[in-house]
Amino acid sequence: MWSTCFVGVFLICLVNWTNAISLSVSPTGGNASSPYQYGIMFEDINHSGDGGVYAELIQNRAFQGSTLIPSTLSPWVGIGNASLALQNTSIPLSSSLPTSVNVAAGTGVVGIRNPGFWGIDVKVQTYQGSFWVMGSYNGTITASLESTSSGEVLASTTIKAHSKTGTWSEYHFSLVPTKDAPDSSNTFSLAVDGKGIGSAGLNFNLISLFPPTYKNRPNGMRPDLMEVLKGLNPSFLRMPGGNNLEGRYPPYHWFWNLTIGPLKDRPGRPGPWGYANTDGLGLVEYFQWCDDLEMEPILAVFDGLYLNRTIIPEADLAPYVQDTMNELEFIMGSTDTVYGALRASVGYPKPWNLKYIGNEDNLENGLSSYNSYRFAMYYDAITAKYPDMNIISSTDVLSTPLGNTTEDYHIYTNPPALVQEFNYFDQRTAAHKTLVGEYAITTAANSTARLKYPTWIGSVAEAVFLIGIERNSEHMFGASYAPLLENLNSVQWSPDMISFVADPAKTVLSTSYHLTSLFSKTRFTTVLPVNSTAGFGPCYWVAGLNSDSGEYILKAANYASNSSVPFTVNFGAGSDSTATLTLLTATDINAQNVLGGTNQVITNVTTLVKTSGAFSFDMPSYSALVLTSKIVN
Repeated sequence: MWSTCFVGVFLICLVNWTNAISLSVSPTGGNASSPYQYGIMFEDINHSGDGGVYAELIQNRAFQGSTLIPSTLSPWVGIGNASLALQNTSIPLSSSLPTSVNVAAGTGVVGIRNPGFWGIDVKVQTYQGSFWVMGSYNGTITASLESTSSGEVLASTTIKAHSKTGTWSEYHFSLVPTKDAPDSSNTFSLAVDGKGIGSAGLNFNLISLFPPTYKNRPNGMRPDLMEVLKGLNPSFLRMPGGNNLEGRYPPYHWFWNLTIGPLKDRPGRPGPWGYANTDGLGLVEYFQWCDDLEMEPILAVFDGLYLNRTIIPEADLAPYVQDTMNELEFIMGSTDTVYGALRASVGYPKPWNLKYIGNEDNLENGLSSYNSYRFAMYYDAITAKYPDMNIISSTDVLSTPLGNTTEDYHIYTNPPALVQEFNYFDQRTAAHKTLVGEYAITTAANSTARLKYPTWIGSVAEAVFLIGIERNSEHMFGASYAPLLENLNSVQWSPDMISFVADPAKTVLSTSYHLTSLFSKTRFTTVLPVNSTAGFGPCYWVAGLNSDSGEYILKAANYASNSSVPFTVNFGAGSDSTATLTLLTATDINAQNVLGGTNQVITNVTTLVKTSGAFSFDMPSYSALVLTSKIVN
């Protein structure tokens, strides 16, 4: 580890058009606590779970439904003269998946076809599939990928089936296309000889197709989106979201124990955003996600609030608290505990390491009950068994912060309002750190209309906000932009950091993605105090060092429409003779990265040479930058 003794005199001179503003960073007194974290917050919204980062290609694969969102055949259609019907057979595939699709006997080739999640990306690679079938049939079942645009069969395989009435049989297959499809307008189908079907027809359920997944995880993640997330260099994942966890109506919140084990034992649930969730992306998959991207898990747990403002009374809350304790034992318990043994039984004998728990349950008129009993009941139970667990409260105005508590802060606003938040965290203390669990620019100034995509001026405002947070690193845990992902074919909330469709080549990395990626890849281990003769604005900055990489770092944002601002930065005798300047600008302050468009964020990386002991450069209006220079003895 580098020591702060390497810190020399660190001077910044900012010439603001007519008046030179002298800034100096003290060579001592920096905060060398744990580095501030950039992370990601996952909310199963905008089909970012099913049909998103989760790699499953078949939409409505198991006909899951509820009283809120009934089972449906959509988007399945019949092949040939097939007659399709949903059935709850006397012998279900499982108690979790009672509904299946029945294909009646017919003439010629009959079957079922699925368009995926608004398309299926087909490449020369191996696709792994499976399905369950029940009914009298002794023949072949053909699984195919076909182009809607051309009608061409891209891949096909024949499965020999010997299914019986009253018995469910599972079949596995592989599909290997011989060429890439020209677009993602492709479908998947299962076809049979209609004459060979018994009078009761054939029932199909849990029809699944996966491309290669990230790190080849069974039931895993979409590789291209995982690589995009890796590009954010995230340190934590807040999961499984807030609203996604709470549910809109009782009793449909996220039950952790119904998201583990074989897929046929996962009933799914009605999500709060108007569509059914399969829960193929379950508790285990979330922790694998953390393992694969080397992120710290922040686990959200249900604590008695639904989005329709139903709140579990204090007298009835204890079973829900116990359910959380069972979940924690599943995650961290040894295999000689009840739930640790359950974890081992589904293939994961090694416990996970969990340090943080929290959720956003002060919303929807829930603050009073949260303050009076809900938070304390969970806090007391968890810390009694796990005294080192950090509990993240759902609000930064909790009336009685307890023990090892981190406070969660959310903000969605317009650019000038977010810039005004620059000093918001200056008065916080390290006694109760703050997590900015959700932040984003959602509207333009003086407008209530939601943005479809982030804008560059909004991203610069977010840079100012993040710089304000990093100046206070000693009492801040970290920050995560929200929401993270959206499938552009099913949008319930905008804007989002990453927008995608079936075709990976069309993924949209927003202006905020590029800003966050740059700031996340340059971390401080010590924030260096700055003395100045003038206040911040329109330029904002934070300085520090990274003792692991051995670098001095300056982050800055210029939130002004005026001309460029000349900077002269003196890292002192302790810095190298060169520095790397990474500058982000855009084609226009309202520029957006959109579907089918080109990247509007301009990244300019230059090497600066020290002149008269300093580095000089011009910072354009509405820009953000990172300047790094190696520490030398």
